[in-house]
Amino acid sequence: MAVAALTLTFVNANVHSVHLPDGSHVGNLKRIGSSWKFKAIGYDAAGNVLPGGGPFTDWHNTQCSAPDATELSAKLGLTAQQPQAL
Repeated sequence: MAVAALTLTFVNANVHSVHLPDGSHVGNLKRIGSSWKFKAIGYDAAGNVLPGGGPFTDWHNTQCSAPDATELSAKLGLTAQQPQAL
C-alpha cells in the first residue's frame, strides 16, 4: 500500500499548500481553470520565496486530477511502500 510522502493543507477553494513530512513548505497545488497544478516553491538563505524553485523545480506545473496528496506524491516520485507484515 502506498503512503503519501507529502501533505496538503487547505488554504482556500483554489489553493492547497504542499509540505514534506517534516513540515517544509515545497509548493502549492492551485486550481487554474479546471486543472490542478503543482507550483514549486523554494526559499533562499535569507528566507525569501523563490517561485518555481526548491527541490521540486523539475515538477513545477505538474497536473493532478484533484487535490490529493497520494496522487501528487506519486507524480513527484515520493510514494513509499509500507513494510510487509511477516
